[in-house]
Amino acid sequence: MGPSIQHRGIVERIEADVVVVRVEKQSACSSCFAQGVCGEKGVERVIEVTTPYAASYTVGERVIVALLKNSMGYSSILWGYLIPLVVLLVVLIGAHLAGIGDGPAALSSLVAIAIYYIVLYVKRHYFEKKIQFTIIKE
Repeated sequence: MGPSIQHRGIVERIEADVVVVRVEKQSACSSCFAQGVCGEKGVERVIEVTTPYAASYTVGERVIVALLKNSMGYSSILWGYLIPLVVLLVVLIGAHLAGIGDGPAALSSLVAIAIYYIVLYVKRHYFEKKIQFTIIKE
């Protein structure tokens, strides 16, 4: 499958088989209808792309970084948004049914979400292996 999401960037540094690219801010964001809720608004990102051809790139070169279609797009939504929502609701409803007051039930659901995201953070290397970027010379 070909690339689905592409961003232009500039090679910042090269380390063995990794090319570090600073992704440029997108000018199209200013006219996007979802800019108020988008996490990309005004964010400059650095992406590390593992490639056996890293030596063929030079610092300052303009490139395109692409996220491959089969690379965890829907799974990211599941792990980042849907599962936390389910955890929040299950803990909140479970605590409420157990007779715990509203305040402690809400606090326990927030603690459960915090623990969930801490576990995700600890396991981030697992997810980094699943997300595949490719780099294309411009």
